[in-house]
Amino acid sequence: MQQSVFFDLDLIRRYDQAGPRYTSYPTAVEFDPAFTAERYRDQVSLSNLAGGPLSLYFHLPFCDTVCFYCACNKIITKNRNHAQPYLDNLHQEMTLQAELFDSSRVVEQLHWGGGTPTFISHQQMRELMAVTRQHFNLADDEHGEFSIEIDPREADAETIAILRDIGFNRISLGVQDFNPKVQKAVNRIQSEQETLAVIEAARDNNFRSISLDLIYGLPHQTVSSFAETLDKVIAVNPDRLSVFNYAHMPERFKTQRQINNDDIPSAEVKLEILQQSINQLTEAGYVYIGMDHFAKPDDELAIAQRENKLYRNFQGYSTHSECDLIGLGITSIGSVGDSYSQNKRTLAEYAESLANNQLPVFRGIELNDDDKIRRTVITRLICHFSLDIQAIELELNINFFQYFATELIKLKQFIADELVILTPTHIAVLPAGHLLIRNICMVFDRYLQQKTNSHFSKVI
Repeated sequence: MQQSVFFDLDLIRRYDQAGPRYTSYPTAVEFDPAFTAERYRDQVSLSNLAGGPLSLYFHLPFCDTVCFYCACNKIITKNRNHAQPYLDNLHQEMTLQAELFDSSRVVEQLHWGGGTPTFISHQQMRELMAVTRQHFNLADDEHGEFSIEIDPREADAETIAILRDIGFNRISLGVQDFNPKVQKAVNRIQSEQETLAVIEAARDNNFRSISLDLIYGLPHQTVSSFAETLDKVIAVNPDRLSVFNYAHMPERFKTQRQINNDDIPSAEVKLEILQQSINQLTEAGYVYIGMDHFAKPDDELAIAQRENKLYRNFQGYSTHSECDLIGLGITSIGSVGDSYSQNKRTLAEYAESLANNQLPVFRGIELNDDDKIRRTVITRLICHFSLDIQAIELELNINFFQYFATELIKLKQFIADELVILTPTHIAVLPAGHLLIRNICMVFDRYLQQKTNSHFSKVI
């Protein structure tokens, strides 16, 4: 496929509206409290009939300090004692979940996210993974993809060695920006030495993949300052990179109110930073996967994209489309059978459910036939920048041009702007449309036609 990115500033400005990131379709905005634990159990039964591998996501919400830009579900505390009651509940939730799933199903993917997963002690890490292995059938190290998010300020060489010992083989590090002025403005002081020490430890312990996360659009960032951070990142040669757009939404996220609006780069500067970042990374040999993601050409993501096997879920791009995802911990989202479900949001509600031996399901949605058809179309476009219409018609038993007659009228503007090519057999997103893939996917989103986009961040 065409891996290049074409940057048309005028088009990007015109199309830069708010919209979903499509880690699911329907998006979490459509989840309904009427979806209960009983309906979740019904979906697990359907999932067991279908069989196949599993994926586990554990949400560990605690952070020692707050990063002002953060919009994640987190709990800020310096009291490490808060972790054990939560972990006890997490163990109990695993017990309840494991009872529902066929024990022969193999867990091929596992992820600890947060918050700061390494907020917990080394012994608690060992116990959590040991309990996981008691309840679930984890793949071996060669076949399993077991990843963890790391804040380099909360990990050292010993931590990394323990994580490898208990089974993790992939690591993702939050960097955001190396510039001290930017770090101070967002309350995340993190030295280059701390970050490099974790990367070195991960390589010493034979982690299979190292990924770094950056954010553009933070206060005081300039094109040149962010280019310096990128040069340092490229020098350490990570396997993957995520370059996220900072979405400043202080009306929704209280901690963002600590950021001075006047210090945030203008929309024009943000676009210049993005363009410079794409140029630097592609010149350094990275492949633009889509959205915010870059990978080396020999990375599993890049290979999966070339082979039309890439998928997208709540952790972003993935190579495990066949896995049902079990979400564990507060606010976690799972994808089981023909449903999405989300756990309760607060520690108290979560603990109360588990004290009553009940799954902590808060809300969810069962997908109807239309949802599944549109999810397939959106996923193919956002992962591969193309759609084989004839294959879709055979797979989904539809007449594509009749089913999406209204949507294809809306697509005409993208065709006129030379972002998309439509033929009787294919939709192809041109390089100028790669950065605007969310907009293109929004054409096929039935729910967006019924609401404003106030729930979502800008696409660029």
